Amino acid sequence: MIKTIFEDNYLKIIDKPSAMLVIPAPNKRRDLTSMLNKDLKIGRADFRLHPCHRLDYSTSGLVIYAKGKSIQKKMMQLFKEGKVKKTYIAFVHGIPDKKNGSIHIPIENKPAITEYKLLEKREGFSVLEVKPLTGRKNQIRIHFKNIGYPVVGEDKFAFRKDFKLRAKRLCLHAKKLEFMHPITKEYIRVETDLPLDMQNFLQKHL
Repeated sequence: MIKTIFEDNYLKIIDKPSAMLVIPAPNKRRDLTSMLNKDLKIGRADFRLHPCHRLDYSTSGLVIYAKGKSIQKKMMQLFKEGKVKKTYIAFVHGIPDKKNGSIHIPIENKPAITEYKLLEKREGFSVLEVKPLTGRKNQIRIHFKNIGYPVVGEDKFAFRKDFKLRAKRLCLHAKKLEFMHPITKEYIRVETDLPLDMQNFLQKHL
């Protein structure tokens, strides 16, 4: 079941499961946008949902949809201007030296900044609160790989065989979004719980 976290006349914020694309792709794996709009069509809704940003296939968490192209354009502009605050929870291999840190490593020759805070130390891995201040593709995954603490479950930017700790999915969750609503001008702050599979991973590795 796909969970709605926030909805008004203009926006709908969804809690995306892991192992799901946001938009359709040639590989034909299931995607969130097609599923949502299929349900709207069955319900004879007079609008379609348009994603305002994306999450990786393996990443779970909050995705903002606009009810119409004009609202999508306004929301995407907020992302472009850095006016949407994003907070993730990540499990990373190892224990960072600093409890709070900032990663400044360009991605594809463009500035990229990620801030993080150590929430908890576990055996062989850490639980981090992560805030990407820029929006480069795969930014969190690339940055933590580059500083030597790849995300647990990473299989694109690191080799799983290099680590004893294994996970069935990428342990990265888009937990919180904060922004000024582009239409109502209301300050929106939405948050979602850590998904059950990541909670179970923590329980298993106390």
